Formats: sequence, structure tokens, C-alpha cells
Amino acid sequence: EVQLVESGGGLVENGGSLRLSCAASSFDDYAIAWFRQAPGKEREGISCISNSDGSTAYADSVKGRFTIASDIAKRTVYLQMSSLKPEDTAVYYCAAAWGFVYSGDCGTPGNYDSWGQGTAVTVSS
Repeated sequence: EVQLVESGGGLVENGGSLRLSCAASSFDDYAIAWFRQAPGKEREGISCISNSDGSTAYADSVKGRFTIASDIAKRTVYLQMSSLKPEDTAVYYCAAAWGFVYSGDCGTPGNYDSWGQGTAVTVSS
């Protein structure tokens, strides 16, 4: 099982930016996804990247505003979030699955077997 540690969350104003990081104990051939969960809502897959083939996917709610990138040397996946909105407020989790590639969406939480502890993002209105 891969160990994941998220960082970078915090409080930001409407329209601001944040960069989240997900450091992984293992990296090659893993797919890393970012999920988020707001109070009272289901966990939503918002962005993901495969270290097998470089494929990525984004949820419609973040497309054009969020960018995912992978630094193999640092074994870290970044989520650059721009033009943040109050509805982006949630706890953000990274998750890993071995061998995944993406062609549409990031799948469901059940597709992933390793999770980080989460980092909270709050966007003030």
C-alpha cells in the first residue's frame, strides 16, 4: 500500500489560487487522483493523472480552472487551483491506484486503495 500525504490547503478569497501537493511513498505506474468532499455531500473525483501513460482527467466543475501535474523525481502530484469559488470549499484527498489510465473521468472512490488524510480548503465569499 502506498502512503500519501497531502498539504497546501487553507483559507483563500473568492477568485484566489492555491496549490495542493500529494507526496507518495511509491510512484511509478500509480495513478493519483484528487477527490473532495464538502459537508453533506458525496466524495467527488475532480482530477487525476496516471504515471503509467500521463493521461489525465478533470471533472466538469473544475475544468479550465484546476491543473494537475506530476513530478516523478519528487514523487509528488500537484493540483494547481485557480479562480476558486465558495463552492470549491471542501476537504481534498489524494488517492492512489496501481496501473490506472484515464480516458474520461477519475472513477469512483472504490477504485482506489490508498488515501491521504485530507487537507481542508475554504474559499470565502
